[in-house]
Amino acid sequence: MKRFTLILTMLLTLIISACGNGEAGDADAEEDGREQIAVTTTFLYDMVNVLEEGVDGFAVELVIPAGEDPHVYEPTSSDLRTFNEADIIMYQGLDFEGRMVDVLEDGVAVAENLSNEDLETMEEEGEEVIDPHFWFDIDLYKVAMQNVMDILVENHPDGEAQYQENLDAYFSELEELDQYVSDRIEEIPDQSRIVVTPHDAFGYLAASYDIEVHAPQGFSTDSEVSNNQIQQTANLIVENDINAIFVETTTNPDRMQRLQEVVESEGGTVEVVSGGENALLSDSLAPEGETGDTYITMYRHNIDVIADHLQ
Repeated sequence: MKRFTLILTMLLTLIISACGNGEAGDADAEEDGREQIAVTTTFLYDMVNVLEEGVDGFAVELVIPAGEDPHVYEPTSSDLRTFNEADIIMYQGLDFEGRMVDVLEDGVAVAENLSNEDLETMEEEGEEVIDPHFWFDIDLYKVAMQNVMDILVENHPDGEAQYQENLDAYFSELEELDQYVSDRIEEIPDQSRIVVTPHDAFGYLAASYDIEVHAPQGFSTDSEVSNNQIQQTANLIVENDINAIFVETTTNPDRMQRLQEVVESEGGTVEVVSGGENALLSDSLAPEGETGDTYITMYRHNIDVIADHLQ
């Protein structure tokens, strides 16, 4: 039923676009002289903007707004119009945009060329699935950046030299970021390097650095948390004397409050780190102008919050 409704919405949107708004959008694109790229997530938006500096070969449109959860985001009629008018549709893939699969069939998945040997897996509802949150592995993020550059060069070859210069400079920044993350984690005592978050978005962080990650909800923010999962996580917190657990900007903070209550019922104490400048950014960058509105500032923000509260 949901698939039928989505398809019907797409058909209505295409009709509306052809009759009115679509023609205006095409005229604007012709006047601007640039091809249009529709990207699903803030991560892709940031990638394209980094590479486009000094080139300005494309008009870039972000579909899923900053702060929204891509796992459960439902495309609007305006989004469908954006996809319809775009010359290029770019999405992350690995089922990250879980409810948008039907409208992304003509797009390019940036994670498509990531090696299965490098991708992490996890158990979800009794099945092993690929963890889509690859951006917390800086080396995999570099591969994705290269994939994005290849797409841009293919469609705007005149900008290749500048794209490559931008990519090389950004890779140097990513190497500095990698060292920064390692140094900050070294500040945390070995026994305290356990990060507890609502949903399992930080598996690649754990695989890349000397840190453990636990999440009672699993990898999808759309899943429910059982009492057994909450109790097991509470036992882990008490047994390891963990002094802080972390809320993410795209998850319900009530789950961490509930976990805190169970910990207290077991005789332990734990701080729920949330709100304002303290919430971790996982599935989306911050809105423009806020801390964490780029990939590098997001990663630095997260590791600073984690290191400051686990010492």
